[in-house]
Amino acid sequence: MKKFLQRPLLSLLAAATLGLPGAPLNAQVNLPALGDSVSQDLDVNDERQLGERYMRQIRLDPAVVQDPLLQEYMDGIFQPLVAASRKLGHIGEDIQARFAWESFLVEDKSVNAFALPGGFVGTHLGLIAMTVSRDELASVLAHEISHVTQRHIARRIAGDSKNSMIAIAGLLLGVLAASRGNIDLANAGIVGGQAAATQMSLNFSRDMEREADRVGFNVLVEAGFAGSGMVSMFERMDQAYHLMDNGSFPYLRSHPLTSERIGDARTRLALEPFARPRGLAEHALMAARARVLMDPRVDAWKVLENYDAGARNLRDSGGYEQLGARYAATLASIKLRNFDRAEATLRSADVTLQLINPSPSEMAAARRQLTYLRAELAQARGRPMDGMAALDSLQGEKSRPMLMERVALSLVPGAGEAAVRESAEALQTHVSLQPKDSFAWSQLALVWQRLNQPLRAVRAQAEVYAAAGDLNGAIDRLRSGLRQSRGPDADQVEASVIDARLRTLVYERQALLAEMYRGRYIPPDAELPN
Repeated sequence: MKKFLQRPLLSLLAAATLGLPGAPLNAQVNLPALGDSVSQDLDVNDERQLGERYMRQIRLDPAVVQDPLLQEYMDGIFQPLVAASRKLGHIGEDIQARFAWESFLVEDKSVNAFALPGGFVGTHLGLIAMTVSRDELASVLAHEISHVTQRHIARRIAGDSKNSMIAIAGLLLGVLAASRGNIDLANAGIVGGQAAATQMSLNFSRDMEREADRVGFNVLVEAGFAGSGMVSMFERMDQAYHLMDNGSFPYLRSHPLTSERIGDARTRLALEPFARPRGLAEHALMAARARVLMDPRVDAWKVLENYDAGARNLRDSGGYEQLGARYAATLASIKLRNFDRAEATLRSADVTLQLINPSPSEMAAARRQLTYLRAELAQARGRPMDGMAALDSLQGEKSRPMLMERVALSLVPGAGEAAVRESAEALQTHVSLQPKDSFAWSQLALVWQRLNQPLRAVRAQAEVYAAAGDLNGAIDRLRSGLRQSRGPDADQVEASVIDARLRTLVYERQALLAEMYRGRYIPPDAELPN
């Protein structure tokens, strides 16, 4: 039920944020500086604060996908685009230092992506699933990053604060009502916010969309992606939208395509040197993974289990469609616990990859993804040693997906206590270097529970909230840990660590409140607003 109630928050954020109004822009307007009217109405610090406020709700929402493989793949596209935007001068020192530049995934089968204030970019799995190359996916991310770098959200708020507050008020009403379980009130707030945001988006965003297209195309090419990805993505979405206008394309409601925009993209492409799409095999696998994870219903998995039967043959599709279909069928069979079928389909995926025979680097990337799928199958079958052996074939790879998959295998019954302790040590090292990795903290909490270390588990659970920016939740969890530490058998060293961490987080919360409510009295136990 929680997932059902909170899911509208993410779709509403996409509409409400992109629907904030503002005066039309000329496509050639330069970036605003800190001293101009935009920054006076919403400077970069305030914009980041607003984004963080949204993200405190989003990061702990069950609809946010915690899949290390997909997140790694997305980061491998997103971060080069951010670097290219910085190189082109679109990211100045002000927003580079203050904005988050964080990409996250949403479990939703609709075709959508959205930018939030402060450099946060969300992507629905449905968008990944419909793309046929990483260049197409990169073109959407480049467009969204350009919304951020061109300060489009701030410009809309500065242009018409009254209408902005209508959209934000509708957003907050829906969030608060959903958190209290009031479905009718939540829907009323959500529908009201969406209606206002959609209308404002259609009325005010045309010039902004052109600017994001122009800037995004340059970022896309500078980052090393094929410019054809933007053109083919536009054409693919436009065709699919007209064939299946059933509400599955919210991206096109907030980013309406026109023949002019598609024509402009083709003109830009004609001026660029031809670049052939690369990484098609790996992208086919990741798009297939997104297709399985975007809809966790058993009926949907049963359809995908037979997905490879309907895929075009090697000659018609170059093999990539068939490769992706067999990956999707394997993963769906794993989810349905049809392990023998999954094993057989995975073998056929290996054969398909051999027949495609991509370049050595692309072959290695695709084989790596199939190896992780084999480890996932072993984990589901309760054969942790088989999974570890599969991962060992990657010859000492050190990556976040490797760490998380080894941890997951160590938690399978039969892996042995030594493997669990090894996971605890590896995770502890990882979170000390990456303290904002909330998923790693959640896995560490499971490991400590398995090792019968309840106070350490509670502290790790608190860090999940802290990493997500929910200091209220982190403080509550640490206080619960302190109450547990009063027992005679409690680990007093760990209790002192919890006490010190609690004091640090209380201080951080007070500092944030002081920044938000400048000059006003703040009670010692005041909580951050949702």
